[in-house]
Amino acid sequence: MNHRTRLRVLLAGSALLAAAPLMAQAPGNVTIGGLMDVSIGETKAPGGTRSRGVDSGKMTTSHIALRGSEDLGGGLSAVFAIESFMRADTGAAGRFNGDTFWARNSWVGLGHKDYGRLTLGRNTTPLFVSTLLFNAFGDSFGYSPSIRHYFTSGTVAGDTGWNDSAQYTSPSYGGATVSLIGAASEGSNGRNWGGHLLYFGGPLAATFAFEDVKKDSGGPTPDTRTWQLGGSYAFGTVKGFGQVGNVKNKTSGVDFDILGLGASVDVGLGKALAQWGRLKPGTGAKRNTFSVGYDYFMSKRTDLYAVLMSDKVDGLSSGSGWSLGIRHRY
Repeated sequence: MNHRTRLRVLLAGSALLAAAPLMAQAPGNVTIGGLMDVSIGETKAPGGTRSRGVDSGKMTTSHIALRGSEDLGGGLSAVFAIESFMRADTGAAGRFNGDTFWARNSWVGLGHKDYGRLTLGRNTTPLFVSTLLFNAFGDSFGYSPSIRHYFTSGTVAGDTGWNDSAQYTSPSYGGATVSLIGAASEGSNGRNWGGHLLYFGGPLAATFAFEDVKKDSGGPTPDTRTWQLGGSYAFGTVKGFGQVGNVKNKTSGVDFDILGLGASVDVGLGKALAQWGRLKPGTGAKRNTFSVGYDYFMSKRTDLYAVLMSDKVDGLSSGSGWSLGIRHRY
């Protein structure tokens, strides 16, 4: 090693040593997390054909998340989140081709321990949060009747997250919190607004959620107004769930009544799950979906699941599905 090369190595090493304390003292707190959900199984949509294979996100949509905060003093913090869906079976980004990369969440805001949090950007809607909290299969797009009937059956307009939105979430007062959201039209086809009231008090939990959607909807449901009541109660090792709601397509005038009942039961190191849902339009075919399964927890972060589903729409051949999968949270 000649003199000039030794000098370059020394300079590079000095730069790294100088940068290390600065990196260690960087303000704020950033965490990387997410979830991988991959399964094998079979799916047949009502009136469709049967397909088998390896799937991603049947119980929870696979995703990666970066979140952070900075303490600004006096109980005030700056907060941010950027979160991306992914298809773990192929390594592709997003829930589908063309999905925005940071579609799960992309916001920045301020939070205060006494006054709540305000975030600006792309926010997950309160209606989606209420729907996933009060059914036995949570946010499963593959097997939750509630999620399927509200968000994948041509009922509620728009996505589970809203672009160009502002969301306020209050602190908890006696177990109750309020979340309000609005999305500016910004030259599109209209504004969105919505919110929910959540209550958690011992074994009892409940929600009332609502939303009015015009922005970024289009398709067969260009604008909808939705309300939903939900509740759960824990009886020792058994937890019961109930939901009732209505979605009105203001353009077509068609109403959809949605009803859901379910339960989870602690069995060994896991939970037995059951959920039934009915989607009843004012005109047209009714849809009845019933899912049962068992979720076995190998640890707090890793679980194995087995699920069966029956999905029937009047006038069409019956749909069905089954999956054996693994979820890992990191």
